[in-house]
Parts: sequence; C-alpha cells; structure tokens
Amino acid sequence: MTLALEGVRVLELARVAPHFFCTMMLSDMGAEVLKIETPLTAESTREGGDEPLAGQWAARKENYAYLNRNKRSIAIDLKAPEGKEVLYQLARETDVVVDGFRPGVVKRLGVDYETLSRINPRIIFCSITGYGQDGPYRLLPGHDINYISLAGALGLIGDKGGRPVPPLNLIADYAGGSLHSIIGILMALVARERTGRGQYIDISMADAVVSLISTEIGSYFNTGDPPRRGEGFLSGSTPCYAVYATKDEKWISLGCLEPHFWINLCRALGREDYIPHQWDEGQKKDEIASFLKQTFLTRNRDEWFELFKDKDIAIGKVYDLDELESDPQVQHRRLVVEVEDARGKKWKQVGLPIKMSDTPGRIKGLAPALGEHTGEVLRELGYTSEAIARLLQDGTVA
Repeated sequence: MTLALEGVRVLELARVAPHFFCTMMLSDMGAEVLKIETPLTAESTREGGDEPLAGQWAARKENYAYLNRNKRSIAIDLKAPEGKEVLYQLARETDVVVDGFRPGVVKRLGVDYETLSRINPRIIFCSITGYGQDGPYRLLPGHDINYISLAGALGLIGDKGGRPVPPLNLIADYAGGSLHSIIGILMALVARERTGRGQYIDISMADAVVSLISTEIGSYFNTGDPPRRGEGFLSGSTPCYAVYATKDEKWISLGCLEPHFWINLCRALGREDYIPHQWDEGQKKDEIASFLKQTFLTRNRDEWFELFKDKDIAIGKVYDLDELESDPQVQHRRLVVEVEDARGKKWKQVGLPIKMSDTPGRIKGLAPALGEHTGEVLRELGYTSEAIARLLQDGTVA
C-alpha cells in the first residue's frame, strides 16, 4: 500500500526534539528521512565523560531515539570541503531540508537555502528556530519555557494568584515548532506542484505560540481587558470546567461547557437547582465549586468515570503515564505499539495519531545509530569503496 508521502526525500539538519518530531511524523507517512549528523569528536562529546550531567545527557539522547524511528543516519563533517560536496550531491535529489541551527549557521557552513536552491530549484528548506530568522531576538538562546513566556502563553497558565506553570514543552516545541513546520512543508509541496519551485520556510516557535493563543489575544483586542492567569473559563476557574480530587487521591477532569452537558451533570448529582447558575459569579459560583469539590471526594476516580461515561457528561480520568497504555481507548486506537529490532527484541513506541483510510502511515524501524547508513548512502551516490574508506579515514564522514 502506498504511503501518503512516499517518494518525498527529506534531509534533517537538526539536533533537538522539535525538529526530530517534525521529521518523524513525515517519515511515519512515508517520507525518506536522512539524518545529517556530526561525526563524534572530543568537542561534540564534551557533555559526556566525567561531567556531572553526562548521565542526564545520555538519558535525553535515549529519549530522542523515540523521535528518530524510520530514519537513516549519515555522519558528515560539513566544515570539510568533501563533506559539503556529499551534502550537495544529496541535495540534488532532495525535496525537503529541515534546519535546526541558529540563524546564520547554515549560511556560514555553505548549506543554506540560497546555496542548495541553486543546485536544486525544487528544494524546500524549512528552518525551525526560537524567534525566527530576523528581528532583535533572532540570536537569543532559549527553550520552550522562554518562547511561551514572550508569546504570552505561560502567563495564562496556572492558578489565580499563583505562579505561572510550565506545561512541559508541549506548546512551543511540539505544537509550535514541529506541527507548524509540518504544515508549512506540506503547503510548500502542494505549491510546488503548481509552480515547479521550492521555497524557504521560516518557522519561529515564539510566533507559532502567539498564533496558538489567538482566541485569548482576540478577546483582549475586543475588550481591552487582557485575560489573567486562572481567571478565564478554560483555565479551571469555572466549576463546570475544572479538575477535582477524588477519594483515592486521584483526579477527574470535568468539561461541561455546553448547557446540555451541564444539565446532565446537575441531574446526575441530584442538583437540578444549579442548572440556571452555570455561569454565575460570586457567592453562587463559590457554592457550586465547593459542592463539586466535596462531592467528587466521596468516590474513587474510576467509579466517577464509570458512573458518568454513559450519561452524556464530559468527564475524563486524569492519568499518570504508567496508566495510559492500559486504557481501552488508547489500546483500541493503537497509540502504544511494539516494534521489533534486528535482533528480535521488541520496543514500545507511540503509535500514529493520524489515521488515513487509503494511505495510512507505518513504523518501519527504530532509530538509527550515528552514521549507521553512511556507507550505504555514499554508495547510492556513486562513491567507490576506496573513496568511502578514504573519507572515513580522514574523518570527513563516520
């Protein structure tokens, strides 16, 4: 069966998770992703050795392995002229390049969009950075927590009167960087069908987060009153849309925004008198919140879920990660799957979230070792065994 992106060739020039996640999703849908990695040197392994953080760094790299399935790896020294030449040859047959370096780095290396597009005018070059390719913050270092800070998202997350609460790195890294990049790449592939030309895509994770909170920003533009942390109706401050502790010291989530969900909840709890007061403020709101808080403490989390799940009430169990894969919905949707390596050992992987009827995605294999496919790729480019041995010997490739 043909996969949606079968035949699309992607070069990954990246070192961190948002870029890996982007290319992983492309590879799950059939794209051929080749990781362009750096040969190991004393400089590139400075995080290792006897440094206190060495174990943590190794664990992070192990976690990243889950984002590198389906890919091949070639290790090239892009500072070496012959290393650049290898990449130029790859670019001739490449559709997409995903760039994860700071602004200006690929230009200094001579592997930027302008250079590669002269070799292949159809090439699509997507750069994912924190603040974009221009502007006063373009070279400012950062991570998810910094990008969501600037974009106004972090200031909205947390309890009223409490401190902002970082939501892992889900917003800027993955929703902002990875998914916006995938959208841009797919749009550029569609546009190329009409124009015959590739193009440059500049993805700023901070920009993307500003886009993701469009509703909150729109509210401010319309009213002049900016939403405050813990005060919006989607921030847990409204009794009908909040998280409640249960008897077994677990949590249940309530999402009864629509009137019919709220009506069903009030009837199920024997409090039809609360139906007209869903959006009340002040004393009535406090009364309802207190009632729900005390009520949910009378049963265990799973008991509440079983009681409400067939009553058309928006309710959910708040899981710890070690509970996730045993959930029947997660199992039915194959969100946790096992992939066998070359030795027959099975490894758990997150399944494919995009379900397509005619061109479904596929997990072909696990993450490659550094440079695992260097020889294979060079042979495909026409290099002889002698030439490959020489490049390996002088450290141009690994």
